[in-house]
Amino acid sequence: MTDTASANPVLRVAPAAPTEAAAWFRASLAFHADVSDVAAALAADGDPGFVLVDSRSALSFDQGHLPGAVHLPTALVPERAERLLDKDVPVVTYCWGPGCNGATRAALALAERGYRVKEMLGGFEYWAREGFAYETGRGPARRDPDPLTAPVDGDCGC
Repeated sequence: MTDTASANPVLRVAPAAPTEAAAWFRASLAFHADVSDVAAALAADGDPGFVLVDSRSALSFDQGHLPGAVHLPTALVPERAERLLDKDVPVVTYCWGPGCNGATRAALALAERGYRVKEMLGGFEYWAREGFAYETGRGPARRDPDPLTAPVDGDCGC
């Protein structure tokens, strides 16, 4: 009989105990928000309770950014954060997408300066792919939702 755990690359390292897994995933949610949750919070009436920070370059910001986002490139966080952000308001950072760590670096720089911060998973790429409206240097824009990221009925079941 073959030992499944040793033959299976997924189970070669055993899954964490349920209590450890719950702590890990709870902690992950304290650091991350997803595109759909950010969109829902922004679409609700009133103040969403956070400010969005786009950590990309000016050229990238002009190509497209989330409505109402504050433009604060990662490298400029040390000199501009206090002028642009209130430490009493949580911050949600984003950059291009999953292949970019600019939002992570911006979140770190902000946290080191005393801000409460989360990173929006998927970044601008997944915002656009899910069909949410965004702003460009030429005005508002929107793409058709990508069926691989945004279900036709709008409910991913997450």
